[in-house]
Amino acid sequence: MRTFVTMMAGTAIGALMAFSAASAQTVTLRSADSQADGYPTVEAVKYMGEIVARETKGRIAIKVFPSGQLGDEKDTIQQTQFGVIDMNRVNLAPLNGLIPETRVPALPFLFRSVEHMHKVMDGPIGDEILQAMAPKGLIGLAYYDNGARSFYNSKRPIKSLEDMKGLKIRVMQSDLFIDTIRALGGSPTPMPPGEVYSSLQTGVVDGAENNWPTYQNQHHFEQAKFYSLSEHSMSPEVLVMSKRSWDKLSAEDQQAIRRAAKESVVKMRELWTAREVESEKAATAAGVQVNSVPKEAFMKAVEPVYAKHITDPKLKDLVERIRAVQ
Repeated sequence: MRTFVTMMAGTAIGALMAFSAASAQTVTLRSADSQADGYPTVEAVKYMGEIVARETKGRIAIKVFPSGQLGDEKDTIQQTQFGVIDMNRVNLAPLNGLIPETRVPALPFLFRSVEHMHKVMDGPIGDEILQAMAPKGLIGLAYYDNGARSFYNSKRPIKSLEDMKGLKIRVMQSDLFIDTIRALGGSPTPMPPGEVYSSLQTGVVDGAENNWPTYQNQHHFEQAKFYSLSEHSMSPEVLVMSKRSWDKLSAEDQQAIRRAAKESVVKMRELWTAREVESEKAATAAGVQVNSVPKEAFMKAVEPVYAKHITDPKLKDLVERIRAVQ
């Protein structure tokens, strides 16, 4: 009997030691980003990694793979759901078909300003949308800025809806964005971001729509010299984590990651604001022509997009609550 007790005690101690050793091992979380190294979103996740490493005493590290090294956004979202990728920074638009709540912030002309967007997404409404991601295998951590997206093309300034007619415009792989371009009179061409420059160069598309930093950072201004300030979308980026990877962490480590993600938002916005100014200056210095757009006419033209994509009463309520935020 004594021998049996001794054996059991030894087994238990051995198991405890093995568990302690395993828990002390360093976990490296792989994080995907389609943007190039040095871009504000990439640097923000690196900054988050520094915070996490400090708070967990080096037990958790974050390694960022920029420039679409792990695939385009559509592919990396699926890989994140399956736990092949641990973390991912994507625009909300590619999530629209998967998580209906993400359609709302991606709607054209929904936000009155960047400040309005921040107030909405940093508050209870933003948290509500993040929580809707868990049933789809994603843990929403934080929102990053994506600025105001505007149209640019190689043909002409867009000063009216008439100027949109016939323009082949690259859009994200999102039905909502495709329908938005179509409602404005353009010809939408969905494709991954890495294909845009060559498509502009070869005439596969006439233009695209994006913010100043992406327009300048991806050198699209070299091929599309007309930048028209439609500011039709202020849909933010979102930083998500695989639920499979998340569930492997202790509650303490999960909280450390959430805190670090929120802290990284402040860093990202500082970098973003500076980058927007730099990018606009660089693009205009290179000869880009900038013009304003009659937003009222554009806003009226996209009303069918709301009618088509926001049919659920819960989503309609979400739209109204966002508009009511002052």
